[in-house]
Amino acid sequence: RVCARAALQQLEGLDCVPAIGEDRAPVWPAHISGSITHSTGRAAAIVANKAHWRGLGMDLENLLNFERAERLAGEILTPPELQRMAAAGTEHLALLVTLTFSVKESLFKALYPIVQQRFYFEHAEVLEWSADGQVRLRLLTDLSSEWRNGSELDAQFAVKDGQLLSLVSIK
Repeated sequence: RVCARAALQQLEGLDCVPAIGEDRAPVWPAHISGSITHSTGRAAAIVANKAHWRGLGMDLENLLNFERAERLAGEILTPPELQRMAAAGTEHLALLVTLTFSVKESLFKALYPIVQQRFYFEHAEVLEWSADGQVRLRLLTDLSSEWRNGSELDAQFAVKDGQLLSLVSIK
């Protein structure tokens, strides 16, 4: 929340800390979209005026080790994601499972304030990703009249010091 306050201060000179909503999500000023994340030793926040970015979702995760990634893959990845992962071999397994978890968390953080409907790991899939930090996602369920099954979105990610940061931004 310290990062959120600093981000709001930098964006618009606002001196406030977002409250915690009943759903545990930050309550941003009405004209602001934003996201907060934290993991071992790091915290971050991103904010924007809704006139420019309707939804922002950011997530920071420690990279999973191979064994943990292998155990969690079935809970996080959809059957097509599991097939693509198996075809790619085990070289990027830990990265791919961490990335899929993180980018789906970011997707939820970006879309939930817009659609006001909960959705879970099985309701979206990573279609493709590239080593330069680009990800393509697809919804597998209807969330609203605008955000329907088959809608595709782009995301970004970066890895540094054993952690993965992902971002979904909706113009």
